[in-house]
Formats: sequence, C-alpha cells, structure tokens
Amino acid sequence: EVQLVESGGGLVQPGGSLRLSCAASGFTFSSYAMSWVRQAPGKGLEWVSYIYSGGGRTSYADSVKGRFTISGDNAKNTLYLRMSSLKPEDTCVYYCTRDNYGIDHWGKGTPGTVSS
Repeated sequence: EVQLVESGGGLVQPGGSLRLSCAASGFTFSSYAMSWVRQAPGKGLEWVSYIYSGGGRTSYADSVKGRFTISGDNAKNTLYLRMSSLKPEDTCVYYCTRDNYGIDHWGKGTPGTVSS
C-alpha cells in the first residue's frame, strides 16, 4: 500500500524558514517523480514543486522560485521541501504527491502558517 506522510509544518514568522518532510512507503521511491502541492485557506490547489531524482530534474512555481528547494533522499524514501523567506501568502496546507503520468497518490497534508 502506498503511503505518503508529511511532517514539519508549523507556525513561523515572516522571513523565517521551515523544512517539510514526506515519508514514502509501499513503492520504489527512486522510480517516481514527486511533487508538493499546497492549498491556502478558502482557495484552490496550487502546484509548488516537482522532482524526478532519476533524471535529476526539478521545477518550481514562479511564486516560490528562489525561496523553496525540493530534494529527495532515496536511501530514506523521503521527500523534502526547504522553504525560506516565507511570506504570509505561503500560509497553506502542504501536500506531498506521487506523480505517475498525473498525481496518483496524496498525503494528508501538513499545515504551515506564516504570521507575526
């Protein structure tokens, strides 16, 4: 059974940093592309970042480019999202997803709140 479990969210002041983690199980982590998707309160889903470690490819939404860094540890089957220079508009629930010609599995999400 595929499982994606996010952690690392919390409350941080504007300009601060958070590192999100996603523990993956039930599949060969290194064989799949993974993404982070977020949802702000009362708004729709927004794709944030993508990684395919097999091809060394990453990509980012313009709204987070230069501030967020996605990475993966194949030995630990864990996906990360390092978020820095955080803004109030980054307040969202952050979801880890597995990509297989489209998203086929989602985690339950971890909330990140940016507020003074």
